[in-house]
Amino acid sequence: MRKFSVNVNGTKYEVEVEELDANAVAQAPKAAEPVKSAPAGAGTEVRSPMPGNILQVNVNPGDTVKEGQQLMILEAMKMENEILAPCAGRISSIGVAKGSSVESGALLCTIA
Repeated sequence: MRKFSVNVNGTKYEVEVEELDANAVAQAPKAAEPVKSAPAGAGTEVRSPMPGNILQVNVNPGDTVKEGQQLMILEAMKMENEILAPCAGRISSIGVAKGSSVESGALLCTIA
């Protein structure tokens, strides 16, 4: 543990910082990823990276998509965010519709 003195807007704070070795950093918990692989045979789940509203759904179940293809548009904090296909495949299911409100991590669609 190392101690530091930090000045924030004229207020002095004393903080302690723990040093980690490279191995400890590699094992640290990571933030949830918006795209993850589902169990074998189920396909790749595309999840919402943040809460927001679905403005457009550009694919339908059964559509074939290419990696990087725009699947839908998510509006969050007054910004339009493209949701892109993480892999090539066929859309096996869509879990949202235009106008849907979604939370972070919500299942948007599955690519088989």
